[in-house]
Amino acid sequence: MRRYGRYGALAAPAVACAMLAAPAVGPPRADPRPEPPLQTLLRKIIDSPQCYSDKFTAEVWHKSMEPRLRPYVHSYAKRIEILDDVYCEARRDPRLRLPPDLILAMIAVESRFNQFAVSRVGAVGLMQVMPFWPKQLGVANRLVRIGANIRIGCEILRYYLREEHHDWILALERYNGSDGHIGYPELVMSRWQRAWRF
Repeated sequence: MRRYGRYGALAAPAVACAMLAAPAVGPPRADPRPEPPLQTLLRKIIDSPQCYSDKFTAEVWHKSMEPRLRPYVHSYAKRIEILDDVYCEARRDPRLRLPPDLILAMIAVESRFNQFAVSRVGAVGLMQVMPFWPKQLGVANRLVRIGANIRIGCEILRYYLREEHHDWILALERYNGSDGHIGYPELVMSRWQRAWRF
């Protein structure tokens, strides 16, 4: 039976959408190796050019979200880099666009926007990606780089959303490696509603 909790069916359009000191909710992240279809997808994503949005949309996005990042990221240039990468990567695949503000909520929970964060189980960077991914993909470990980390994190989330038929609760559980434990999805959704809605 699907577990929607008080959020309802999170795949519905209405809901289409810290860490270094306290690891993400749930048991250690599962799956020591990436699943083959996702491995192929990530190779293609990593090799693809950087995406971009139109200037007006970028300006509205920056003005709304940049002040919210100030308590976490002191450098203005890094705040803009994070916002651009989150917006572009969330919307990269037109068949399954992610809410960029929800991705910011995930990052707030996962790493508190510390690009060098490492969890007790070895997850790295803003979106706390496990280091087996670069090894399996045969690429250099760039998980502390803002763009590379967000790109891989977004594609992993997309993969789990497709696997779980757009059930956000189950997809977030799998992203966190906490299948069957609703604490992490509830924390992300609560943070999104309270602080990061765009």
